[in-house]
Amino acid sequence: MNNLFDIQQFQQFDNMELIAREVVEGFITGLHRSPFHGFSVEFAEHRQYNQGESTKHIDWKLFARSDRLYVKQYEEETNLRCQVVIDTSSSMLFPFEKGKNKLFNKLAFSAYSAAALMYLIRKQRDSIGLTLFSDHIEFHSENRLSSVHAELLYGKLAGLLTSGKDDLQKTTNTVDALHQIAEQVHKRSLIIIFSDMMGDGKEDELFSALQHLRYNKHEVILFHVTDRKQERQFDFQNRPYRFIDLETGQQLKFSPHELKENYKKAVDQYFEDLKVKCGQYHIDLVEADINEDFKQVLHSFLRKRKKLF
Repeated sequence: MNNLFDIQQFQQFDNMELIAREVVEGFITGLHRSPFHGFSVEFAEHRQYNQGESTKHIDWKLFARSDRLYVKQYEEETNLRCQVVIDTSSSMLFPFEKGKNKLFNKLAFSAYSAAALMYLIRKQRDSIGLTLFSDHIEFHSENRLSSVHAELLYGKLAGLLTSGKDDLQKTTNTVDALHQIAEQVHKRSLIIIFSDMMGDGKEDELFSALQHLRYNKHEVILFHVTDRKQERQFDFQNRPYRFIDLETGQQLKFSPHELKENYKKAVDQYFEDLKVKCGQYHIDLVEADINEDFKQVLHSFLRKRKKLF
């Protein structure tokens, strides 16, 4: 599945829930056709339909196979509380082209991934909340299961897709945001973070903030959102470029090959340190390359969920 192709195909509907459903249903179909076993992505129980009751939860696919009416049996209590956290700072708009409404950048990838996760989470009768942050908490909701709540969150995610030049030079304060989230999410939850982890030189404080989440008994998946080809491998043509910091507006002009080796060494060391710290705190760190498909995100969530039950 190619992200860009799929999003272009469904974007005409301007409906995040529809896109999320198509992504998840395609993922589930592929999961069932592969040897990737051990995940429950269907409703576990059914009961026979009683005449006169609502037909809302009849499993019509099962009816087509068995010629009998069965109702999907849901659990009365939600199994898991999930809080999706998205970094909306300007660095998440990379790759950014002035004058163009970029169809796909790190923020759009995070929004679509979060929408797909939301659909999958609700399909499994788990509750979900959403937090958006840059240099402050921009939006925060508690985790709930209701359809009205889901519509609100899909709307917030759709709003991220319109981010453009007016959202440049929006800085990030990941440290304070994570500390606030650790305190605001009162019940033990699975915290799912989407961020490029472009720090502001406060690595020790960042690690402390991640540790705060675990100290409050939350489980954490950290999706390091990146354009691996350009940001990690620094794969540019051998010619002068003008590089612009999307958060500060600072500009530098140079040929990438002049700094490539030192750049890669510094970036690799930073993320190796992050990997080690996350391992120490039992935080799942997943590199989410925006040029890859959404399976990496959905698989990681299902693996984590399976570990918790």
